[in-house]
Amino acid sequence: MKVGNPSKDVAEYILEKAREDRKLLTPMQVLKLAYIAHGWCLGLFGRPLVNEPVEAWQYGPVIPSIYHTYKRFGSKFITSAEPCTFHFDTDETSVMDQVWEGYGDRTGVSLSSLTHEPGTPWSLTVEQSGMGAVISNDLIEDHYSRLAAARQ
Repeated sequence: MKVGNPSKDVAEYILEKAREDRKLLTPMQVLKLAYIAHGWCLGLFGRPLVNEPVEAWQYGPVIPSIYHTYKRFGSKFITSAEPCTFHFDTDETSVMDQVWEGYGDRTGVSLSSLTHEPGTPWSLTVEQSGMGAVISNDLIEDHYSRLAAARQ
């Protein structure tokens, strides 16, 4: 069974969706959109989208390798991207496309606020284990499963 994708590929897919819509994204937007897509993949299909842990940082959930890849852009738009060959299955592509449609117009600050709400995996992890702790996929899956159930 597949255990997630390279985080860089998920970020590049999101950046490609933005390019198709003639939009630019900041590193914070890419980080949060990748996390949200990971959450929905866990919540809907019970499997991770990315193959590395998500950590609870000051501005919300962070996938470290995505942060380190794009941090040089600071709060500015990402103007260059690595070419990438995507190896996503239909469910993963569908989730990322829906996340782009549903959340792609939000600012980084807005996306960060969304992930900071009380009861989110980020807030629960910070309360229990402190800043910098790994946010468990079980916690993320539970949160997004409940969101999915509430939408039906």
